[in-house]
Amino acid sequence: MNPFNGKGKTKAFFDLETQEAIVIKGLTIVEGQNGMFVGVPQEKRKDDKYYDKVVLPAELKKELQEMAVQMYNRL
Repeated sequence: MNPFNGKGKTKAFFDLETQEAIVIKGLTIVEGQNGMFVGVPQEKRKDDKYYDKVVLPAELKKELQEMAVQMYNRL
C-alpha cells in the first residue's frame, strides 16, 4: 500500500497477489462521494472512454474493497 498525497481523489496505490499467484498491479483507493472504494486499472480507447482492465465479481470486489480500506486506514 503506497499512500498518495497529491491533489485529487486518489488516496493510495497498491498491487494485489492472490493465493494462486495472480498479480494485479495498479489498483487504487479513491475517495468518492459515498466513501472510499477500490478502483481497478483502466485504459482509454479510441472512443475517448475509459474501460476497466480487470473485471471482478461483485462479491469479490466488495471483499477486496473492505480489506484495502482497512489496510489504508492503518497507515
